[in-house]
Amino acid sequence: MSFSDEEIAYLRSQPLARFATLAADGEQPDVVPVSFEFDGTHFWVGGGGASVLATRKFQNIQAGQRKVALVIDDMVSFEPFIARGIRVYGEAADPIERVGMVGPGVYARVTPAVSWSWNMAGEPVGETWYPARRAVHGAT
Repeated sequence: MSFSDEEIAYLRSQPLARFATLAADGEQPDVVPVSFEFDGTHFWVGGGGASVLATRKFQNIQAGQRKVALVIDDMVSFEPFIARGIRVYGEAADPIERVGMVGPGVYARVTPAVSWSWNMAGEPVGETWYPARRAVHGAT
């Protein structure tokens, strides 16, 4: 299973994600807002020059903490309450130089493993909270 057409359209419409990594000692999670790119298979986070390698997110990945999470969401309306989003658990590879969403720079590729999406249609919340669609990526 993979992302639905509706989920892909949503991912490509959003400019910002929250990106979570775990410190090298495994003790402290870190989450930061990042621009991201989705190429249809992988997510890419990063940009800028070599100085991006000094950021906590890249230090954590290069220290071997490969398991990461992304949340891409938005609040369409407070009245009525309309929220939608996608949460992704995945594995990050070591950063590489490439041309990405903010130009040439250093980016980490994230391979999604599992994702959950909710309210891609942008409907107001009803009597119960939005049901989530779970997808296992890379599975047949």
